[in-house]
Amino acid sequence: MSLRWKKFGGMLAGAAPLVGAFISLAWLGWSVDAAPTSVFLAMARHPIGAIALIQTFYTALLGLLWMRYRPFKAPEGVEWPKVSVIIPAYNEGPMVGRSIRSVAACAYPKDKLEVIVVDDGSRDDTFFHMQFLRREFPDLVKLVRFSGNRGKRSALVAGIRAATGDFVVTIDSDSEIDPRTVHEMVTPFLADPQVGGVAGRVAVLNRDSPISRMLEVQFTLAFDYGRAAQSVYRTVACCPGALSSFRKSIILPFLDEWENQRFLGRPVNHGEDQALTNIVLRQGYDTVYQRPAVVNTLVPTTYSQLSRMFLRWDRSYIVEGFSFARFMFTRYRKNNRLLPIVTFFVSNLRFVLVAVAIMEAPKLFDTNVTAVGRSIVALLIGTIFSAAYYLRFERSFRWVYGVLYAVFSLVALQWILPWALVTVRDERWGTR
Repeated sequence: MSLRWKKFGGMLAGAAPLVGAFISLAWLGWSVDAAPTSVFLAMARHPIGAIALIQTFYTALLGLLWMRYRPFKAPEGVEWPKVSVIIPAYNEGPMVGRSIRSVAACAYPKDKLEVIVVDDGSRDDTFFHMQFLRREFPDLVKLVRFSGNRGKRSALVAGIRAATGDFVVTIDSDSEIDPRTVHEMVTPFLADPQVGGVAGRVAVLNRDSPISRMLEVQFTLAFDYGRAAQSVYRTVACCPGALSSFRKSIILPFLDEWENQRFLGRPVNHGEDQALTNIVLRQGYDTVYQRPAVVNTLVPTTYSQLSRMFLRWDRSYIVEGFSFARFMFTRYRKNNRLLPIVTFFVSNLRFVLVAVAIMEAPKLFDTNVTAVGRSIVALLIGTIFSAAYYLRFERSFRWVYGVLYAVFSLVALQWILPWALVTVRDERWGTR
């Protein structure tokens, strides 16, 4: 396939979520034999319909931004800097060895690389595997061990304080990176001194259950598509714990604040990645997305694991949303301040939608079956187009799992955000 056709195919895949959103609205109009303007007006009069319209136009905005996204390129003849890769581990067993080995096998110059692995008081054989890799790579791997469990933030803080590199890359201990990932995670810093944090692309390592296969497609859409658009206006909302990098000089003065963060009088032990991203943004630096930097991570395979993960994420989303709101209207940087505010308000329409849905729930029993059917078909149309974005990365019929995920999420996961709001002060990690 020629380069021209590859680019054209990529553009089609990127436009798929946008096309799906507008076809869904058009379908609603055709199904009730109404003009498009009538459908828009009818939807705008109802809170849920109005939110759907806002989300549709926001999807259009993301689509336009996505088309402008380009990964960063390293300057010609660049001298690669010293990099510290930090891997916090707790009860990870043999998987921590696979994670360390993937970094040790990367293509980055070994004289410019160190791997700091922090055992957060594991009660299994995690430290044994760490020691084994330390003996195999004595010039590369450094170990830090806590006598008891202190939490992921404390483990990361210990690793950052022990780091000798100018840049730190954080990787989860249940993940493996591609050979060029460390290079790619450093490249944006070398290309632009305004970049303070970098998010890598998170892919799914285990595809051995229906839930993990659904997450594989969902991660592609939510993480790659969304973060690529956010990167254009230089405000990736969360540099993920599975793979992120930072200028050490920016975050070093704020490690105590980050480690001892509190919310409503309670310590915050989750959302360390989004909290650190907020610290970088608050200092006036940019956070960007580097698509060629890839990490493959283990994801939940059961409903209970999945719901606990999403519950933790939503609690973090609430806490860090408050943190971002405290400075988003200030002159924290010179440029790109409007679109982060737009993203913040559109994202938080989730809370309005949940409140309206709860109030409207009794009316569902009086709703015309035909109207419900039309809405379900519209949802499936939009989801099919969105899931097709997965084809940009893998030509596989597994994209169908993205459609299944939309139905699964609607039926089985809508309780998580309200419960996260009620239990937001619960600081427990929730997946161990």
